[in-house]
Amino acid sequence: MVGSAITRKLEASGYNNIVTRTHAELDLNRQAEVEAFFKTEKPDYVFLAAARVGGILANSQNKADFFYENSMISINVINASKESGVKKLMNLGSSCIFPKMAPQPLKEEYLLTGPLEPTNDAYAIAKIGAIKMCKYYNDQFGTNFLSVMPTNLYGTGDNFNLNSSHVIPAMIRKFHEAKVAGNSVELWGDGSPMREFMHADDLADAVVYLMENKDASDLGEFVNIGTGIDVTIAELADIITDVVGFKGQVKWDTSKPNGTPRKLLDVSRLEGLGWKAKTGLKGGLTSVYDWFCQQDS
Repeated sequence: MVGSAITRKLEASGYNNIVTRTHAELDLNRQAEVEAFFKTEKPDYVFLAAARVGGILANSQNKADFFYENSMISINVINASKESGVKKLMNLGSSCIFPKMAPQPLKEEYLLTGPLEPTNDAYAIAKIGAIKMCKYYNDQFGTNFLSVMPTNLYGTGDNFNLNSSHVIPAMIRKFHEAKVAGNSVELWGDGSPMREFMHADDLADAVVYLMENKDASDLGEFVNIGTGIDVTIAELADIITDVVGFKGQVKWDTSKPNGTPRKLLDVSRLEGLGWKAKTGLKGGLTSVYDWFCQQDS
């Protein structure tokens, strides 16, 4: 989803020498494959958006896989970028790197100031490692590797598999299928956690802007990318209910985990760098649901 959004943004901005690979074409967990790719293609600028991702269920049940795969992706790509002389690299992380009970909104300096959310700590630790690796390479080798921490993302091309998807695509699919079948919808937790959501096209606009205009020294260790606005999961469900046109009953399974109580990014540093999110939540969700229906038809 994110890689596709960045590619669309680059194409719309007039770039035509864009090199991409699918997972089937290039396994970023394999050091030899990554090194061979960089040696052959010699990219000048790299967006590191690849990751093994998922929601609470996938993160909780596959911690070893999430830690190993995300760590290896970062280590292989960042080191190969240094070895091949990449001019600038953009490392995309995740807002789950912050401590579970950190003050809100989350400022960049809150990193490593407390325990992580246990349901996705393996993924978070791998992403923290990537941030630190970029910093250490900048310090030791003089590279220009930037790290950004996006908030929760959604968009066209998202993963709608209920066993591995994040909250928005999971809700869209659940509400759509319940509407078609005339069933009720069951959601995890009690709906009270607060989350910030940003359209992937906004993220793509932000990272291309930063790649074109800023250096690692401008960002510091990393910079948050978000909207600065959050909603409760219950409010999100209400919006998606309206977007989908679902008229049935919503049931909350309070025996299931809520996850982190609140996760809102402080985006003041990003806005100080000259960028602000543009897409409203309901409008963004409407466009994604329209796309989902086209795929489902």
